[in-house]
Amino acid sequence: MLARIRAARENESGFTLIELLIVIVILGVLSGIVVFSVAGITNNSAKVACKTDVNIVEVASEAYYAQNGSYATAIDDVTHTATTLVGAKLLKAPPAASEGIALTSGTGVVTHTCSS
Repeated sequence: MLARIRAARENESGFTLIELLIVIVILGVLSGIVVFSVAGITNNSAKVACKTDVNIVEVASEAYYAQNGSYATAIDDVTHTATTLVGAKLLKAPPAASEGIALTSGTGVVTHTCSS
């Protein structure tokens, strides 16, 4: 019985060091590809979010014009006056300042610094 167990153990083989290193290198290359792919997706989502905010401000500006017959003076101000889009309750909150979205008073033109 003991001889059979010893014979069975001698016939077992495992992975060599070279095989393990090749697998580790392949996994490293694959993880590097995934990291760079995900970084590109994040950049695209920020651009799309900024463009969406621009569209929302444009629609709110036109809605203000339809209600009041003139364009809003700004997106928002400190006192939330009724002459702004936030003060007129057409926007819940102004877009993030980092997006650089601005409303031209009197013309309703929306400018932005979103990268295209």
